[in-house]
Amino acid sequence: MNNKISDKDKKDWETFLSNDEKLPNKDLKLFKKEILQTKSFDLHGYTLEDANKKVEDLIINSYNEGVKKLIIVTGKGLHSENEKDPYVSKDFGILKHSVPEFIHKSKELMKLVYEIKDANLEDGGAGAFYIYLKKKPIK
Repeated sequence: MNNKISDKDKKDWETFLSNDEKLPNKDLKLFKKEILQTKSFDLHGYTLEDANKKVEDLIINSYNEGVKKLIIVTGKGLHSENEKDPYVSKDFGILKHSVPEFIHKSKELMKLVYEIKDANLEDGGAGAFYIYLKKKPIK
């Protein structure tokens, strides 16, 4: 093994050090999170029928706009009028449960939806959920 550095290698190294161009740090790309284009909508005050229609429109329009993540705020149902009606289910009369159920039952909407899951605390926690939309195919 030769421990001597050639003159060419020395010159290349000096040229590299004097050059302003920087090499990209590939390690930074491993830790970079993809930032999803996101929309948020609050359904407080909506009736179940109006909420379902609004979410349907929101999903379709967001999909067409290339939005990847929807944050739907429903509230926890603590002040729902259904709590007073013994003939209405206390679980499924609340937007928090009924809106995702509506989406899951719609074949057309589920063609656009990748996943529905509970929101993190900073986005509303138990009073909100996420809708992740599929990528629109390029034509």
